[in-house]
Amino acid sequence: MSRSLVGANAADCLAGRVAVVTGASRGIGEAIAYRFAQAGAKVVVSARTLTDGDHVLAGGISNVAATIERLGGQALAVRADIGLAEHRKHLIDQAENRFGPVDILVNNAAVTYFERVQDFQQKHFDLMFRVQVEAPFALAQRVLPGMIARGHGAILNVSSHAALHPAIDVGGRGGTVYGMCKAALERFTTGLASEVYGQGIAVNVISPGLVATPGVLHHNLINEDTPAGRVTPIEHMAEACLRLVQGDPKHLSGLISYADDVMKQFDLVAEALPPLHGV
Repeated sequence: MSRSLVGANAADCLAGRVAVVTGASRGIGEAIAYRFAQAGAKVVVSARTLTDGDHVLAGGISNVAATIERLGGQALAVRADIGLAEHRKHLIDQAENRFGPVDILVNNAAVTYFERVQDFQQKHFDLMFRVQVEAPFALAQRVLPGMIARGHGAILNVSSHAALHPAIDVGGRGGTVYGMCKAALERFTTGLASEVYGQGIAVNVISPGLVATPGVLHHNLINEDTPAGRVTPIEHMAEACLRLVQGDPKHLSGLISYADDVMKQFDLVAEALPPLHGV
């Protein structure tokens, strides 16, 4: 792979910044990691899957970090199950030991089970809330003191259209708990944005829309019957995320937005990314 991480449209807007991206072994997290590295960030990629082949889905954080470094960026892979408190501490400790204080936190990791309420297993319920609600809260708590002391920082939480209230007459395929998690994440985002407003810290939440990631395809959320116009290019999600972690937090915080809307609002052009695993 010969192309540099820095493309024609990629200003070094994150030069020197340290970014932690969870759920970065594949799909959206991988794309965000590449885009932030293109913009000059030192990127810490985290997930449970270390190497491609360790999981039923393609991808691994060691592969992502190696790609970033091969193309001229700086990256660190830290294996972590963020549902566990000790793993969350280890992740932030490793990031700070290698690169320094964390400037940007992207809470992207998710564990999803599609089961109807009457059949939902308690262990699945507990795990989903630990990973998608408790972990973003706890990781934010770990990085906030440093951000507040330095007077700058950005926390970006990745949500889903599932957070919206569904129509009751269309049936359901078992996404109720997933929607609950994402709705809680959105309320946490706006609440935290209010608490730190004026302290130089942007806190936003973004939904990708329907992106053809390995996980989405695994759950058959995109198939041959899905109209092409409903599918969001993964590069658009990465570009929108980059936009939300830069700029003046007084004017760009507390947002609950969508990748397509951010692309249109700021008239963005998506930068090409290195090939993604399984996408």
